[in-house]
Amino acid sequence: MVIRYFYLLCLIVSLHSCSKNSGSTTTPPPPPPTSPVTSTVIKVNGNSNGFTYNGINTTPLIKLSFSSPINHSSVGTAFLLKNSSGTVIPINPSYENNDSTVVLQPASPLSFITKYNLTISTGLTSQAGGSLQSAITVNFITSIDSTDKFPILSDNALLDLVQQQTFKYFWDFGHPVSGLARERNTSGETVTSGGSGFGIMAIVTGISRNFITRAQGLTRMQTIVGFLKNTAQRFHGAYPHWLNGTTGVVIPFSTKDNGADLVETSYLMQGLLTARQFFNGSDATETALRNDINILWNGVEWNWFRQNNQNVLYWHWSTNYNWDMNFQIHGWNEALITYVLATSSQNYSIPKNVYDNGWAQNGAIKNNNTYYGYQLPLGPASGGPLFFAQYSFLGINPNGLTDTYANYQTQTINHTKINYEYCKANAKGYYGYSNLCWGLTASDIPSGYTASSPTNDVGVIAPTAALSSFPYTPTESMQTLKFFYYKLGDKIWGQYGFKDAFSLNDTWFADSYLAIDQGPIIVMIENYRTGLLWNLFTSCAEVKSGMKNLGFTAPYL
Repeated sequence: MVIRYFYLLCLIVSLHSCSKNSGSTTTPPPPPPTSPVTSTVIKVNGNSNGFTYNGINTTPLIKLSFSSPINHSSVGTAFLLKNSSGTVIPINPSYENNDSTVVLQPASPLSFITKYNLTISTGLTSQAGGSLQSAITVNFITSIDSTDKFPILSDNALLDLVQQQTFKYFWDFGHPVSGLARERNTSGETVTSGGSGFGIMAIVTGISRNFITRAQGLTRMQTIVGFLKNTAQRFHGAYPHWLNGTTGVVIPFSTKDNGADLVETSYLMQGLLTARQFFNGSDATETALRNDINILWNGVEWNWFRQNNQNVLYWHWSTNYNWDMNFQIHGWNEALITYVLATSSQNYSIPKNVYDNGWAQNGAIKNNNTYYGYQLPLGPASGGPLFFAQYSFLGINPNGLTDTYANYQTQTINHTKINYEYCKANAKGYYGYSNLCWGLTASDIPSGYTASSPTNDVGVIAPTAALSSFPYTPTESMQTLKFFYYKLGDKIWGQYGFKDAFSLNDTWFADSYLAIDQGPIIVMIENYRTGLLWNLFTSCAEVKSGMKNLGFTAPYL
C-alpha cells in the first residue's frame, strides 16, 4: 500500500513538471561581443616614428597595421589625407597580412615642403564588425626639393648677385621724396632712421660695386641729407625710430615712443659718417654734402640723454612723455655703436665713466661661460640674437679690437659659432635645422615678430642672420648661402634678395623684406670681401679719438 502511494506521488510530480514546461523555448546564450579595432604599428617608408614624420618623399608608402582584418568597404570614407589648406588628396589603398594592414600611397606625387595630415576615423571597421577604438591622426612634412632652382654660379658671382639684388631694396624701393629706407616692403610712407643708416652704407657699397654711378649715389645722398637737415623732426638732435617719408613728421613706434630714439639715431649717424668719408672729393657738391652731414652729426646732443647727468644713456625721450619709457642702454646688445658715437661727439660727448657704469655695468656685462665649446666674453646666455654681433659692427671693425671687457673679434666670432652650433644640434627637433640651415636673429615669424635666439627659438630661420655673419663664419655662411639660393630659392629669393624669414618646420615663408635685415646682408658681405665700410667708418678722426678715450685698442686706432 505504501509503495503504491509512492509511485502515484511520483507520477503526479512528473505530470505537473511536464505541464509547467509545455510550450516554452530555451533562450540561447548571447554571442560574444565584437572586439574593437586598435592600431598596432604605423610605418612611413618602412620607418616607425609615432604620429609625426618630417622630410618624407613626395610618394610615400604608408602602412597602418590593425588588430583585426579590415573591412575594405569602410576604408574609402574612414581614411582622409589633406594638405595644410584643407585640400583632400586622393589615396590608393591596398592590403597585406590577411587584410589587417592597410597600405596607402597618394594617387599623385605630393608637393615639396608641405604639411599633410592623414586622419583615420572611427568609421573604420573590421570584417567582424568591430569599429576603430579611437580616431588617429598622422602628420607629415614633405622634403625639400633637392634640385637646383637656379644655374650654378662661382662664389664671387653669387656674392655679387646677392649684394646687387639686396641693394635694390634701398635703391629701387627708397622713398621717392626723402630717399630714406622704408621700414618694410609694405610700409608706404613709413621710413626708418636706423634702417636708413644701413641703407646709406648700402648706397656706398652700390657705388663701389658699380651697381650705380658715383653721380647717382651722390644725388640720392643729397636728397637724404637735405631731408634730414631741413624737413625731418629731431629731438635734441636725435631722430625718431619712424618718420613720414614725405612730411618728416614722427610716426610713433609705440604710444610713448613718439620722440627721440638714440640707438636708431646712432645707426643713422654710423651711415652718414661712412658716407662723409666716402664722398671725399674737393668739388663743391661733395664738399657741401660733407658739411651738411657734419651739421647733423654735430647736432646730436648725446650727453643730454644721460637724463640729468646720470652715468648711463637713455634710449628714448618724448616732448609729451619725457623720460616715461625709462629704458636705460645697458650692454651687451646692439647698442655699442651708441656709446662709441656718444664718446666721439665733438660738441656733446660723454665721459668714459658713462660707458663703464652704463654700458658695461661696472663689469656685469661679462659672461665668459662656454657654449658648444666656444667661450663667450660678453652678453646673455648663448649670446642672444645675432644682430647683437652685426648692427654696431657694420662700421666698427671688430678684428683686433679689445678693451677692458673683451676681445671683440673673439666675441663676434664665438657668438656666431654658438648660434650655428645650436641650430646644428637642434635640441628642439625643428624640421630643417642643420649645418646648412641656421641663423637666429630678430625677424618676422608666422604670428608676428620676435628676436629669435638659442633661448628664444620658435623654429624660424632668418637669412640675414647667417649672411650678415660672413666676416665671422665665411665657410659656414657660404655653405648656407648656396643652400638658401639653390635649394630654397623658389621659396625665399625674390625682388629684393632673400625674404625676411622662413620655417621649414611650419612650412611658412615670409613675403616681407625689412630694411634692418636687408642692410646688414649687403654691408657685411662687403666688409667680408673688402673691408670697405669698416675702413671708411674707422677712418673718422672723431671715432678714432672716441674709441681711444674708451680704452679700445686696434690696429686701425
